[in-house]
Parts: sequence; C-alpha cells; structure tokens
Amino acid sequence: MSSKTLAEISAVMRDIDITMLSTHAENGAIAARPMSNNRDVDYDGDSYYFTWEDSHMIGEIGRDANVSLGLQSDKHFLIAVEGKAEVVRDRSAFKDHWNPDLDKWFENGIETPGVAIIKVRATRIHYWQGEEEGEIVL
Repeated sequence: MSSKTLAEISAVMRDIDITMLSTHAENGAIAARPMSNNRDVDYDGDSYYFTWEDSHMIGEIGRDANVSLGLQSDKHFLIAVEGKAEVVRDRSAFKDHWNPDLDKWFENGIETPGVAIIKVRATRIHYWQGEEEGEIVL
C-alpha cells in the first residue's frame, strides 16, 4: 500500500525535467531514451512528450503500446511508471501541452510538420525514497 498520494508524486515529477522513456524495439530489445516532460505535469496519470512522427519510438509504440518511464529527482526520489502509450497527431491537443522551450526543437511551433505527441497513461507507479517505497495502481 502506498503512503504517498498521486498528488504528492505529481509534485515530485514537476521538478524532474528528463524522463527515460522505454519502448519495445522490433527485435524484442528494450529501447530507452531521454525525453523532456517540459514541466507539463499536473499529473493525473498522463504524461506528454513531443517528438518527431517518423521517430523509432512512434513505430515501436504502434507495435507494442506498453512502455515505462523512469525518473529520478535531485533528492534521490525515484519513480518507475508502467503505462500504455498512444500517438497524438491532433494539433489542437498540441496547444494544451506546448511550452515555449519546445521552440528550439520545433521551429514552427505546433505548426512544424512531422510533430507528434506521445501520451503515456500510467497503469502503475512505483516509487522509492530512502527506505520508503510504495506503489500506486491506477
């Protein structure tokens, strides 16, 4: 049983910019890469990551939507998220998650051709902080 709430986990996640997003590669290997959440965390179990529509991750998610996220805060709070990913191509949804910091990667903002969002809906969150650990099932 978890002693931390989803709101408390959200507060920690808000201060962690880089997440390791892991997918299943075509050959069965696990492929991980750093992704920025752009501090877009009012965490209700959904995470959003902007990427290129032709990236390997998009194809991997199309074959297997099971993904994981790994996060670590500066205060050694570790979070492992298991979830289901989906690719969002609806530009109106981009507006809800856009951050000006993304302009350095996508020069025409949400109108940049080939942009997509990976939305990860958490199914289970495990966390560790010192000797404390817990799990939240969504």
